[in-house]
Amino acid sequence: MGSAGGDGVSYFSDAFRWLNDPLNWKGPDGVTARLVEHLEITGLAVLLGAVFALPLGVWLGHTGRGGALTVALTNASRAVPTLAALTILVVATGDLGNAPTIYALALFAAPPMLANAYVGVRAVDRDVVEAARGMGLSGLQSLVRVELPLALPLLMAGIRTAVVQVLATAPLAAYVGGGGLGRLIRSGFSTQDYGQTLAVALLVAALALAAEGLLAAVQWAVTPGRSLPIRRPRPVELTDPVPVRP
Repeated sequence: MGSAGGDGVSYFSDAFRWLNDPLNWKGPDGVTARLVEHLEITGLAVLLGAVFALPLGVWLGHTGRGGALTVALTNASRAVPTLAALTILVVATGDLGNAPTIYALALFAAPPMLANAYVGVRAVDRDVVEAARGMGLSGLQSLVRVELPLALPLLMAGIRTAVVQVLATAPLAAYVGGGGLGRLIRSGFSTQDYGQTLAVALLVAALALAAEGLLAAVQWAVTPGRSLPIRRPRPVELTDPVPVRP
């Protein structure tokens, strides 16, 4: 157990010592098990938020309606603290554990995905959309084949923001009996082992930074014209041999 006293340097020393102890990584309450649980909570929360936010944002952007509704929903969701939403859900459902945390974090994940989906689709050049319609594409075909591919980078930016925010906020699950890395942070506080608390907090920060870097690379990859090098066809010269069909 770390000392309750001491300066910041000793806490960092205790944190690195705690991280280097193999026993802290094993077992049902070890770092590995809690990390997997943390990722599960994050994944389910983002998925649940995306199921609601992405289709709604894409459709509103496609139709050009509901801009005020999108802004209102986004601002209202962001105005409610995640811990407050979590407490309300626990009291309303009488349930403890990961479930209310996932619902609360889904509410937290939805606003950036909703806003980016709306803005991404709405920002597609209307001339391009009209050209697609002029080629005979229906509204749905234009959305799927033209608007969504062009809006994909902004949609990915919304998912990226949601994932990083939820990863960093998921430790709140421990306050309502949930799992994840927050359980280890709370355990460190309760035993005054601040080296453990700092070590797990650093793990959460590193996890969020890793997710940010990975999803930034994915966002770059899906940006039109950047995912793969595009070779322009070489102009045909008059001296080139003419292919002869057999």
